[in-house]
Amino acid sequence: MPYLTAANDIKAVISQFSQAKILWVDTEIADYKSNPRLSLIQVLADSTDATGDATFLLDVLDKPELAKNFISQIMVNLNIEKVFHNASYDIRFLGNDDAQNVTCTLQMARKIPDYILPLPNRQLKTLIETLCGIAYVDKTEQSGNWANRPLTQKQLEYAKMDAVYLAKVHQRLREILAQSYPDPATENLTALGEKYQEIESHWKPLDAEIAEVKERFKAGMLAQNLKDSSYFQLSSSIAMKVDFMTLAKLTQAEGIELNFPVTLTKEIQKQLGKLIADPSLEVEDIASWRLNSTIKQGRKSTTKKVAPQPETEDFTALGERYKEILPEWKLLDSEVEHLKERIKKAMLVQNKNTTPDFKLSSSSILKVDFARLAKLALSAGFELDFMVTLTQYIQRQLGEAINKIDVKIDYITSWRMTAKTVEDEDEEIPF
Repeated sequence: MPYLTAANDIKAVISQFSQAKILWVDTEIADYKSNPRLSLIQVLADSTDATGDATFLLDVLDKPELAKNFISQIMVNLNIEKVFHNASYDIRFLGNDDAQNVTCTLQMARKIPDYILPLPNRQLKTLIETLCGIAYVDKTEQSGNWANRPLTQKQLEYAKMDAVYLAKVHQRLREILAQSYPDPATENLTALGEKYQEIESHWKPLDAEIAEVKERFKAGMLAQNLKDSSYFQLSSSIAMKVDFMTLAKLTQAEGIELNFPVTLTKEIQKQLGKLIADPSLEVEDIASWRLNSTIKQGRKSTTKKVAPQPETEDFTALGERYKEILPEWKLLDSEVEHLKERIKKAMLVQNKNTTPDFKLSSSSILKVDFARLAKLALSAGFELDFMVTLTQYIQRQLGEAINKIDVKIDYITSWRMTAKTVEDEDEEIPF
């Protein structure tokens, strides 16, 4: 476990690692709640190391030039695969969007369906203990004081082993993913179809009930003016919409080059007519494939359920039912989605549009750049009638010019309900 503090030693090791094909990397952050600073970079190049003796600990606290050196030689290097857990957290301090060829074990774990890897969360500690046969991993130093120097022996031990655990988890996830997603060219579509039929018969009633319970919760919470309950939270967001021609004229008048993709719906295509073929538009044609089950469903019951009025909904009873059916639904739902994904890929690779159980159909999504469409419409004196959502990106690009929109902006409120029973697994350290 080489613990390096001298700038020249750290630069020499970084130069050495710049020749590697794959590195397992972790970071420790000082004062992450108040003044986050990169404290330590742990790097492992030998996945067979089980002791941490091959982990290099680079002390870069308040040495931004060393972090920049690591970024320029390692993080932006396309030839080196960098493996992190919850990579979006670490790369905030290591290059952000400039980081290339980054693998995230959190995202890898999320690709594995719940029925194959049924875990309460996808945190590194959970993955280590579950996948690597380690009974208990002490993560108390994770939130320790990484601004203090010297670092304690316990901190150094913790830091070196995190890279080892990361390499082990990465290897196991690769093995599980390889088993979960066989080669589409050799998939047995008949066997997959039969498996899907078997699973769907159990999943479909539960899926319908889950959807009904959630809809009743949402309607009841809105009617009873509740934003919070034992099982769900209700949050609102406001979408700002303005008609296309108003936005086009504003950007022209203000000299703003506004670039974002506009989907040409059938209605917009109809309005454009022959202008859609204008080469200045550079229309992008994106193929979309849809998998439909051809399995005949059993006859639905004609008995209509009578749900309570939203104003009198019993959230306790409804929540208990949700809690009861959620685990089984979650596993079945993950298996259904996994099977559909495998079937879709296999049918595409094997060039089959139909099987006894499924039909594959394609459709085109046409997209153009807003600036190009606006320029064409204005130069041709052509009025297009549709609404554009003013996303935060568009609002930022417009800046103060947004206040010059001389027509009413439509404000549309949408409500989102999130389950409180689902653990937040996005970040191991809140930030």
